[in-house]
Parts: sequence; structure tokens; C-alpha cells
Amino acid sequence: MSAVTVVGAGLAGSECAWQLARRGIDVKLVEMKPGKFTPAHVSPLFGELVCSNSLRGDDLTNAVGLLKEEMRRLGSLIMDSAEANRVAAGGALAVDREGFARCITERLRSNAHIEVVEEEATDFPPGDEVVIASGPLTSDALAEKIAALCGEPGLHFYDAVAPIVTLESVDMSSAYFASRYGKGTADYVNCPMGREEYEDFVRELRGAREAPTHGFDDGAVFEGCMPVEVMARRGVDTLRYGPMKPVGLVNPNTGSEDYAVVQLRRDNAEGTLYNLVGFQTHLTFGEQRRVFSMIPALREAEFVRYGVMHRNTYLDSPRLLDRYYRLRSEPRLSFAGQMTGVEGYVESAASGMLVGIETAARVLGLPSVDFPQETAIGALALYVSGGSVGSFQPMNINFGIISPLGYRVKGKRNKNAEISRRSLEIIDGLLEREVMRL
Repeated sequence: MSAVTVVGAGLAGSECAWQLARRGIDVKLVEMKPGKFTPAHVSPLFGELVCSNSLRGDDLTNAVGLLKEEMRRLGSLIMDSAEANRVAAGGALAVDREGFARCITERLRSNAHIEVVEEEATDFPPGDEVVIASGPLTSDALAEKIAALCGEPGLHFYDAVAPIVTLESVDMSSAYFASRYGKGTADYVNCPMGREEYEDFVRELRGAREAPTHGFDDGAVFEGCMPVEVMARRGVDTLRYGPMKPVGLVNPNTGSEDYAVVQLRRDNAEGTLYNLVGFQTHLTFGEQRRVFSMIPALREAEFVRYGVMHRNTYLDSPRLLDRYYRLRSEPRLSFAGQMTGVEGYVESAASGMLVGIETAARVLGLPSVDFPQETAIGALALYVSGGSVGSFQPMNINFGIISPLGYRVKGKRNKNAEISRRSLEIIDGLLEREVMRL
């Protein structure tokens, strides 16, 4: 039995390699770090998070909460590592990013079935089964090979990451701790702004100088990770109805709701670093310092990381991939992660999990699991491989792509909870499959 080659040790590649190795299959995990880094990565560790430390909501009335619970029950390395490095974030699953990545790296490197190959993949490796999980920032050489194989130059969207400040530099006389939108515990630092302060801020943000990004325009921005300056250009109140929404936040100093609020979320276990929630940006570093310091609580803020903008690449997956994320024209090649058009850290890891499990079944000569559309992990794969309508765009998990119940349940939360109950019942049944018992 030859080894399965997995290219890329991000969330998808790491999860895929783990699922194969835990079933006794030898894996060659090819990772170009530390010899070469993408524009967004700085750590040599596997599973590096670059956009946010939050893996989003944990509630089972939330689709991503369901997806995470499915992954937990299926033995996910990513979920285990997240729980081991969890930090307080109300109803969200947020992690100490360095501890999270170190946990993933150590478990993969210490596994006897995994050989880590530290080199850049510039072509499709030889072998019976190869998984490309090189991420949305795939190097140019490999991206060109993928584009040539797929018969088109590829599709692109742009992604941005938010700045991080030190907590000690935040003026807490102008800020206060509270939950996000009145949910969970008081884990967020809230930085209020009055109407005049807000309008001045929006005006400066609209005119701020952007870092050069070849080919960038507002229409190319994926809505789920839109730069804050793009939102500001869409209308003076856009930010107040987006990341600066004050709903559910009562300022303890005034006893009333503020006009607008910037929220900061803990970025490490020690609680010394906080990121600006929803403030992804590709302004120049100097302009970020100038404009974001207009927020009263951040006038003297120490920025330990500024936001950056980078290109993401994804496939026309409905045309190219099957429900197992295999390339229809060359089934020995599978893809996993954001390159397939799944959007988000959890979704990327889930795609890697499915690819790992189904590839293991093929290698071992066992029946496929065929995760159904009633489950979140299956619905995501089926959407990506053909369930979209019109121009294909990256997709987060949501209840809209999961099969409906077929009977009425009163109330949206109750309906979502019932969908989750049905899904987890199915997942528990799938655990009896032979490949799942290994």
C-alpha cells in the first residue's frame, strides 16, 4: 500500500493527514514552510490561523456549531486542538492561535504514519492518491499547474485580515467589557463612538490610502470578509449596521446604547492581545495607524499586527469536483480546503476530514461513507460539487444547504435545533461503518 501524499499543512491538509494516519495509512505531508512563506503566514507551525482566532459560534442552533459538533464526534484533530487551547469568547469558539497551531504540529510530527516533507510542491506529486490542500494562497507554480489541468486560468477573490492591539494600550476609561450583541459572557472590549466621532472616522476611512493590490476592486471582494474601508464607501451607516453595530450593548458609563461600537476580541490565552472584530483591511500600515487611532479608546493603541490584503484562489468546483472533492477528470487527485470554494476555517477543516475519511476507504478497499445532505459535512461537499446555482461563489456552512426537515417546526431556533438533532443522529449511525471504526 503506497503512501497518500497530502500537499499543505493548513487546517484542511492537517485534518486530512490525521484522518488517514489514524486509520494506519502512511502519509507524505508536503509543506513548504519554513523554507517559504505565503504573504499572510509568519509561523513555521501547521494549522496557522491568519484572519481571526475565532472558529465562530458553538450553539447547535447555528450551522457552524453543528458542523463543529459533527467533527468532534468524527474524531477531528482540529477540534481537539481547539478545545485544548480555548480562550474566553462568549458563545464563540476562540483559541490561543500559537498554542492551537503548536498542538496540531506536534501531534502530526509525532505520528509514526506521517512523514513531513519540507519543500514546495510545484507540480502534482506522483502516486495513486494525492490530496491538494495548498490553500487559497497556493504558490504560483502549483497554481499554474492546477489552472492548466482544469482548463481555465482559475477564479480569484480577495481576503483581508484584521489588526491586533495590546490590551494594556487600550484606554479603558473610554471602553468597557461586555458580550457581543448581548450573547454570552463579557469577553469583548467595546470601544464606543459618538455620532460626530463616527462620521469623522467614516470620512477619513473612505479617503485613506490603500496598499497596492494587483487586480483589486470592490466587486471582487468576498462579502464574508470585506475590508472595512470598502464597507465605509458603501454608505455612511454601513459600518453601524455591520461590525460597529451597537445593538444589545449598554454602555455602563451612560446607561444607554452608544451610536457605534468597535469590538475587540481576545487573540491569545493570556488576554494581552485583542483583534478588531470585522476590521479586515488593506490600508497602508501608516493609514491604519492614523485612521484607527481616531477611535477614542484606541488613540494610544499599540498595534502589534496591522491588517493585510492577499489574493485567494478557488476552483470552479461544481464543474470539476465530485462529492468526495475528487477531480472528475483525474480521480487520483482530490482537493481540500478553501481552494474548493468552502469558506471559513471550520469548513476548510471539515472538507479535509471528509477527504481523509473517504480516501482512506478507497485505499483500504472499504465502502464509501457518502455523508448525506442531512449532515452539515455532507451538505457542504454536495453544495460545492454541484449544489450551487449560477456563478459559483465561496460558501460558508448554513442551514439553507442542508436538506429540509420535511415537516413543520415552529420557530427558527427550534427548527435549526431539530435539523441539528437529526444530523447528529445520522452521524452517530455512520460511526458504525467499518472505515469509521478504524
